[in-house]
Parts: sequence; C-alpha cells; structure tokens
Amino acid sequence: MNARLGLLQVCAAGVLWGTGGLVVTVLHERDGVGAMTVSAWRMLIAAVALVAFVVLTRRLGSVRTVLREHPVTAIVIGCGTAIYQGLYFVSVLMVGVSVATVVSLGLAPVLAATWEHLRARTRPGVRDVAVLAAALTGLVLISATAGHGTAAPADRPVLGLVLAVAAGATYAATTVLGHVLAPRLEPVALTTCATGAGAVLLAPFLVLAVASGEPVAGTSPGSLALLAYLGIATMALSYGLLYAGLRTTSGSAATVATLVEPISAAALAAVVLGERLGPAGLVGAVLILCAVVALRPEEDQPVAA
Repeated sequence: MNARLGLLQVCAAGVLWGTGGLVVTVLHERDGVGAMTVSAWRMLIAAVALVAFVVLTRRLGSVRTVLREHPVTAIVIGCGTAIYQGLYFVSVLMVGVSVATVVSLGLAPVLAATWEHLRARTRPGVRDVAVLAAALTGLVLISATAGHGTAAPADRPVLGLVLAVAAGATYAATTVLGHVLAPRLEPVALTTCATGAGAVLLAPFLVLAVASGEPVAGTSPGSLALLAYLGIATMALSYGLLYAGLRTTSGSAATVATLVEPISAAALAAVVLGERLGPAGLVGAVLILCAVVALRPEEDQPVAA
C-alpha cells in the first residue's frame, strides 16, 4: 500500500509539471519573460514558500538535520534540478519541444534503470523491459503529435540535442540520488534544502535580466498569479510529492511514472488552447498510462544476473 501511494505521489508530481510548460509559454508571450528568468523565479518563489511552510509547521529541526547530516547531497540534488531545468529549456529553443522532450524525458528512465541494475549487478526482467518500451514508445507518439510550444530554429540542432541528452542525464542522476536520500529524511525538509540551493544557483539570471534590460516579471495581477502558481504548485508541491514518493518507489520506476507529464501538458493544451493530440497521440497516452499501471514498486526485485 505504501509503495502504491508513493507511485501515485510521483504521478501527481508529473501532472503538476505538465502544467508548467503552458504557464511558461503564457508568461513569455504576454510579458516577454525569458525561460531562464522564469526558471529563476520558479525556484525562488518555491524556496520562499517552503521556508514559510517549514516555519509555520515548526519543522525547522528537520531542515537543520538535513543540513547537518547531508548538506552536500541536498545541495547537489537542488543544483541538479536547477541545471536540468536550464538545459531542458535551452534545448527546447534549439530543437523544439517534441525532440527535447523525447530525448530528455526518454533518456532518464533508461539511465536510471541501467544504473540501478549495474549497482546491484542484476539484469532487468522481461516485465521491466516491456514497461520501459511501452513508456518510451508512448512518449515518442505523444510528443511528436502534441503540437504544443513553438518551432525551434534549426541553426544549432546538434547543440540542442547535446543539451537535451545532458538534461536527461541530469534528471536521471538527481532522481536516483533523491531516491537514495529520501527514505532517511522528512520530504518537506529535503525539498526545502534542495530548492534553496537551486534558487541560489539560478538567482544570477534575474540579475542578468535586469542588467541587460530584459523583462524580469509581468506586472499584471494575472502574471504575478501565474508566477506564484509556477513556484508553489509546479516546484514546491510537486517536488515535495516526488521526494515523498521516492521513499517507497525506485528511481527507475519514478522516472517512468513522471512520464505522465506530457500527458497532462497535452490535455491542458487541448482544454485551454483547443489543440488535439490525434489518434497517434492518444495511443501514446494510453501506452504511458498502461506502463505506469504495470509498475510494481512493491515487487521491484530485479532478476539476478
């Protein structure tokens, strides 16, 4: 039961992440705010919200425990999360949403599963391979037909692919590292420390935006509300759910479960923007959902080599 709850928590995080792309797009089109500037605000707002929550719920002791016992690991997780965001957003601008999503999100579960089996000196079972194959096929189908986002310039596609690969590797590494640390710590405390580290890393992009005269943030109430949502829901809450889920879910299973992100993004685009997935996209969504349902975290015992 705890393992299933953990998997549901990871899926919920993926759903929240799926709403982030639309929010970033709206902020960019409405106010001209750059992707890295929005990423910096996302981390900063999340960090402030988490600190306030920790103070109000009297969990400062748990945060001090994380900083005292695992300071380096928590900081690495936070910085890795920030780096993944940056690499992914830049790759989107160079090769487009579909390619960047397939490469980065598709590579992550493969790398996470490979690392876990290498470390345990085991080999994946037939069920593991089938689940991963279904999830990756679904990801390719839904990303290729979603139609959300803008077309990317084709002048530096190779660099964009390299950045997407780096994003996928970083995402896989931070998820696996989070799985190692999450069972030992209180999820909110870990999320607070990691998010704070990521906010510090991305803060210079706000300074850079100001110095270069670029838009820093929207001034309308709607834009400010979107920024608040981006930080609180798609960062603070979602990563809290991820780390809570990682207490009972393996890193490889979590990276597969978070593939519900493109499903939620496509569904939101259909409702808000009137976009449609088409038959291939719908098949892809079904494949991803079937893969997630087929995950058995409570029986996550690899086959011995």
